[in-house]
Amino acid sequence: MRIMGLDFGSKTVGVAVSDALLITAQGIEIVRREQENKLRRTLARIEELISQYEVDKLVLGLPKNMDGSLGERAEKTMEFKAMLERRTGLEVILWDERLTTVAADRLMMESGVRREDRKKYVDSIAATFILQGYLDKLAMEGKR
Repeated sequence: MRIMGLDFGSKTVGVAVSDALLITAQGIEIVRREQENKLRRTLARIEELISQYEVDKLVLGLPKNMDGSLGERAEKTMEFKAMLERRTGLEVILWDERLTTVAADRLMMESGVRREDRKKYVDSIAATFILQGYLDKLAMEGKR
């Protein structure tokens, strides 16, 4: 069993997968989108990755506002969740992703990644943080 983590953005979707033991998350890809409202190719690529990595469940980052409320980006994410469920037949867990992009950017800055190169990796790292948070929760609950 593996779980896939997704960081859904207006131009990209960061993708991470767990190891088979559900201990660690690894960033694997950033799916780039040509237009925000065109998701057919994005969904097709995610389906390919689900098959390739034998994924059984998806964790999708939910971009809540700092006060916990849901804005326009969260609504688009919930629409994407419904599309994923319809296309894949898999359970999609929504995971609070507040500050994951900030944390990913900070990690790259501390690691010496140049500013102009950070955009290449930030979504994949954010997806890794989303998935790792979920995996850590499973471990704390003894559900691995």
